[in-house]
Amino acid sequence: MPPRRVQGHVKWFDPTKGFGFVVAEGGGPDILLHANVLRNFGQSSVTDGAGVDLMVQETARGLQATEVLRIDPPAQGNGPVFEDALRLDPDELEALPLEPARVKWFDKSKGFGFANVFGRNEDVFVHIEVLRRSGLADLQPGEAIAIRVTEGQRGQLAVMVGPWECAVSPVSQD
Repeated sequence: MPPRRVQGHVKWFDPTKGFGFVVAEGGGPDILLHANVLRNFGQSSVTDGAGVDLMVQETARGLQATEVLRIDPPAQGNGPVFEDALRLDPDELEALPLEPARVKWFDKSKGFGFANVFGRNEDVFVHIEVLRRSGLADLQPGEAIAIRVTEGQRGQLAVMVGPWECAVSPVSQD
């Protein structure tokens, strides 16, 4: 059977184990999402509840994702609000440039970490809530990412985190 396109949401994903599962919108069996497939999309993790658009293949062991086409952050809940990061309206957020960066360190248990934007001297603070709202669950040291940065109360603050490829624009071939 050829691969087919499926939309759904992440049931859970554990970057340490290297896999997780997706629930299809139309129901059916869980879909295995392997870390390698996620890495091919440019991310090392995805947060629980994130919307996904996948190519899926039936295998002897069940349904498996073969390609991630899109990841959407989970629906906003009534959880705690990280005010500096969320004070921007969607148009202001979208107007901020996506900048290439590398993760300096991130500690999921502490709920924060730092990234270095290329060409900037100061570190950029990355809060777990911003990570979750961006559809990610964790970051690894050295991981290449794209971030939108604003000035927070205590310095540079990431207000959106995405895959590295988002910050890379194609070179014009004039």
